Amino acid sequence: MSGRFITFEGIDGAGKSTHIDALAERLRQRGAEVVCTREPGGTDLAEQLRELVLHRPMDALTEALLVFAARRDHVQRVIAPALARGATVVCDRFTDATFAYQGGGRGFDGSILAQLEQWVHGNLQPALTLWLDLPAEMAAQRRAQARAADRFESEDLAFFERVRAGYAARMAATPQRFARIDSSLDRATVSAQITAELERRGW
Repeated sequence: MSGRFITFEGIDGAGKSTHIDALAERLRQRGAEVVCTREPGGTDLAEQLRELVLHRPMDALTEALLVFAARRDHVQRVIAPALARGATVVCDRFTDATFAYQGGGRGFDGSILAQLEQWVHGNLQPALTLWLDLPAEMAAQRRAQARAADRFESEDLAFFERVRAGYAARMAATPQRFARIDSSLDRATVSAQITAELERRGW
């Protein structure tokens, strides 16, 4: 695949949406075709599965299976075709989120998640994952000011600390594709960190 795959990760309230839009605009100004998408979601089927995951009670295995089912459709219908034609795909969350939320937050078996990851998208991984990291308490304050909580956003601080630790573990396992961005700082400083990381990679 000739395109470039960039993902944004982080606990709810980290500010991903703002910086995704800014990055997409920056890349478009440089002449790139940019596809912005999200997970769970990105296709009609995946968006329907997203609604179930966010609003219906279920156990961790059911969550993981639904998320990976949505991901399979998303990869086949959106991500892989865009990369094949040379586009840059900027995605709000990908499989790292499943390891962080279902693995870290819910305590679900990481070996099962790894098997699902292999079945669903094989060797397809982001070229760059921008992890917008901040303390769980600060993220909770931001969420409270922004919107009504879904099933995940209603979880307690301990849950989000486990999610945060799950992201740290993913970064430790594949440090070459991760960049930790300190999202506790003001918007301009966070944006500058992202720009610096892109420039460091020659992008």
